[in-house]
Amino acid sequence: MFCLQLPLLLQPGTSVHLVCRHIHKLASLRKVTSLPPRKMQSLLYPFSGLEAYLDRSVDRMQFQLFHPSVEDMMEAEKLFCSSPSHRIDYYVSAERLDHTPALKQPEVCFIGRSNVGKSSLVKALFSLTPEVEVRVSKTPGHTKKMNFFRVGKAFTLVDMPGYGHRAPKDFVDMVEPYLYTRKNLVRTFLLVDGSVGLQKADLIALEMCEETRCPYVMVVTKIDKCAQGALLTNLLNLQNVVKTQTTSCFPQPLLISSVHYWGIHLLRCFIAHVTASIRLKDTSKSG
Repeated sequence: MFCLQLPLLLQPGTSVHLVCRHIHKLASLRKVTSLPPRKMQSLLYPFSGLEAYLDRSVDRMQFQLFHPSVEDMMEAEKLFCSSPSHRIDYYVSAERLDHTPALKQPEVCFIGRSNVGKSSLVKALFSLTPEVEVRVSKTPGHTKKMNFFRVGKAFTLVDMPGYGHRAPKDFVDMVEPYLYTRKNLVRTFLLVDGSVGLQKADLIALEMCEETRCPYVMVVTKIDKCAQGALLTNLLNLQNVVKTQTTSCFPQPLLISSVHYWGIHLLRCFIAHVTASIRLKDTSKSG
């Protein structure tokens, strides 16, 4: 059973204060657990809703490697709730690597094609702290800078500019050096639009992630935007690429709908797990 440990940041009894305005009804696990069991299962583990449509010959284990309990997700959710001792905020934006802040805590970044839903996903992750400003635009290519968000002393989250349609001309010059040289970057999340599947630009980004040899994860967004048959086709094609063409990619893609909050709690838990593991390693070294 997966067990999440956050001893350095949120000790038992830590007070967590939520700002209750403009919070999506399913942003908190307490609301989700009040749903009927089948609906709750599909929301927390979106792949479970697709299993019935898969051929028996398809290996399901590759889609269920990271399968934390509801209790694990509850523990992880604390990191995404702001409190006086655990402040979550937008920190700074940067156009070039030499403008990026020198932060020591573990860092995760989100990259993907323009209009893949990066900013919407970041907003959903931080929905329990609605005072954190995450700008979301319907115009592709709106994010022109690297936007840094601090999550207390736990980790930093970076929303990267999109590539592809109307992307900044210096995207490669901005992002590639970051991926290659950022020492505290512990995981890159590569977003792919589940309604259209892998595109040429995505494969180029995937190759860039492979060249850096840093761990990364495929996140399939907008899974509510297409029929299940089309989603499954795109998902199995992506999984085949991950299996045959990657060495640094986590084998399991994470399925997300930022509109309906499918998979958001699972992603929060994954981020908490990855960053906690790094902090525990650093603590053991210093000890």
